Amino acid sequence: MVYRSLDSVTVKDVEALGISSELAQEIHKKVTEIVHDYGSATPETWNLISKNVLTPNLPFSLHQALYYGCYKDFGPDPPAWIPDPESALFTNIGRLLERHGKQFLGSKYGDPVSSFSHLQEFSVSNPEVYWKTVLDEMCIDFSVPPNCILQSPSEESLTLNPGGKWLPGAFVNPAKNCLNVNSKRSLDDIVIRWRDEGDDDLPVKSMALKELQTEVWLVAHALNALGLNRGSAIAIDMPMNVYSVIIYLAIVLAGYVVVSIADSFAPLEISTRLKISKAKAIFTQDLIIRGEKSLPLYSRVVEAQAPMAIVLPAKSSSFNIKLRDGDISWPEFLERVKKLKGDVFRAVEQPIEAFTNILFSSGTTGEPKAIPWTNESPFKAAADAWCHMDIRKGDIVAWPTNLGWMMGPWLVYASLLNGASMALYNGSPLSSGFSKFVQDAKVTMLGVIPSIVRTWKSTDCIAGYDWSSIRCFSSTGEASNVDEYLWLMGRACYKPVIEYCGGTEIGGGFVSGSLLQPQSLAAFSTSVMGCRLFILGDDGHPIPEDAPGMGELALGPLMFGSSSTLLNASHYDVYFKEMPSWNGLGKANLCYLDPELSVKHKSRILRRHGDVFERTSRGYYRAHGRADDTMNIGGIKVSSVEIERICNAVDSSVLETAAIGVPPADGGPEHLVIAVVFKDPDNSTSDLNKLRISFNSAVQRNLNPLFKVSHVVALPSLPRTATNKVMRRVLRQQLAQVDHNSKL
Repeated sequence: MVYRSLDSVTVKDVEALGISSELAQEIHKKVTEIVHDYGSATPETWNLISKNVLTPNLPFSLHQALYYGCYKDFGPDPPAWIPDPESALFTNIGRLLERHGKQFLGSKYGDPVSSFSHLQEFSVSNPEVYWKTVLDEMCIDFSVPPNCILQSPSEESLTLNPGGKWLPGAFVNPAKNCLNVNSKRSLDDIVIRWRDEGDDDLPVKSMALKELQTEVWLVAHALNALGLNRGSAIAIDMPMNVYSVIIYLAIVLAGYVVVSIADSFAPLEISTRLKISKAKAIFTQDLIIRGEKSLPLYSRVVEAQAPMAIVLPAKSSSFNIKLRDGDISWPEFLERVKKLKGDVFRAVEQPIEAFTNILFSSGTTGEPKAIPWTNESPFKAAADAWCHMDIRKGDIVAWPTNLGWMMGPWLVYASLLNGASMALYNGSPLSSGFSKFVQDAKVTMLGVIPSIVRTWKSTDCIAGYDWSSIRCFSSTGEASNVDEYLWLMGRACYKPVIEYCGGTEIGGGFVSGSLLQPQSLAAFSTSVMGCRLFILGDDGHPIPEDAPGMGELALGPLMFGSSSTLLNASHYDVYFKEMPSWNGLGKANLCYLDPELSVKHKSRILRRHGDVFERTSRGYYRAHGRADDTMNIGGIKVSSVEIERICNAVDSSVLETAAIGVPPADGGPEHLVIAVVFKDPDNSTSDLNKLRISFNSAVQRNLNPLFKVSHVVALPSLPRTATNKVMRRVLRQQLAQVDHNSKL
């Protein structure tokens, strides 16, 4: 659609969008006054219009007309939100800079907004100072303090762990830190708010820190009573509700290791993760209740031949299923230690490198990578939230997710370690019930993925609910869409969307937004604190850090919270083998290291990530999908090999398939497209829609019910390299140029 510049918009133009004549005149008058004072095409103009003219109840078409009209000739990356200098002073980073800005940055410090990028550079070049400051800000309590912040790798260990050792010598327990009383909270502070789907007209339930302590201690005592060896892996395959959070914290508090399994997984995927992690027990539910539907969960765990299961009822009033021999009901599990209720459980303090959580991220071999989170990882997650989403005491944080994905543990630590409260809705986030919960719980930071926002927009299930308590949104998991996120901002009176991208193996993000920088829709404004980004050019080496360009993303190796080992693969081979070195880390950036090591290690090997990223002319970053054969479907990374293995067996006429994630032309998450080669070339005219339905059914049954095959394309052959590897990148480029509506 062609939009008119703001100085040419008339009252009739506004009326044509379905607005009454009287209101249209009022809107036109306000817009005209703003344009007169600030011009027709400036960020200040849009900032004032979004705050003083547009409201959630006005037609979205008006929001679009004014946004696109304002930025009609602006060029790329127009800011949809700009920070207010006064409000910036009260953010976590703003307060830190007001106290330490001159000390950290010297003459470069001016004010929090203008100095944010300098602080990001400081966090990379001075990790000893930055990370000690942030850990103190979060009141992290070590039973044994670290010897230093970062111990750089020796020359001999570079091929084992180029990322160095963080917080060496420290002993700590992250769950204990989540339960501590400190300057951020008292025993009476609410730390969890929740509501069950179907109870949408009842008051929001809440739990204070004192009650959470008591419940976590009791479960920890019960875990000890099982007689498992300290350090044993214990799985959780449950919806993310108040019980799963209590169980998660108890496992970590007692010195065991959580194995994260998404509650949507099929039995084969559950079994694979249990075997890789060598889990000794699993917490699960009898059912998952969503609206009128009851979905089996315990039966899937049984089919996966899981070890001993502790089974919770989906509803506390009913528990009618028969358990396997050796499995335990939740009431029986707690009954064994009921006399200990209220007794403090002494946290098991462990070395910083001890595992706390095993999560899984799909690789390109068909078997998911098993990524251990150590005691360090929770602090990375919480620090990202502290800095980039500005989560702090009194905040209420909601993010529809699951403990099977990294954003589940992220939410636990990001809220509790920062003195905030987490808000959990035990039901579908796609319903009006969730929208009402956000209103009633007074959520201040709402995390989303684009597919959820797309559904909200198409169903208008948010209409009528007051989201004015929200201070910011955050989005991760998929590529965002500009129009959908403009709509989302408008539902909360134009609060910013902080785009956030990282990985399970990082413990958080590597690129993000900030409340101290202008935010452009579907774009990232900064590397996260403590992280340096590199875009590799066609020659495989980094392009200049301040130059626009597109290519595979690589990360600086010295990154707090990032993984240093995998359970079922060579960590070095996956993340560092055959990666280029960067010679730009000179003495100025290595001043925190031993001087002799600084001289030896001016050249540092970069860490592979695998996404294709673009740095724009205005310094923003945009994501363009995976560079390797892993795709992102609905916010879940999955390898092409996993999907192809299933599709190849669906129909005897199929010779081979290639699974490709294709980004839609108008932006947003990737569509799953299956390219198929038939054994008989004449079959290329067969019913591809029927085959699509068969592929779809098989993928959902055997891999993940959330995945959807969008299209099937018949090809005479698949493009291959000289070594016979399928060139999925070539297919992705070809299919992205096809008009899906007419030809796929």
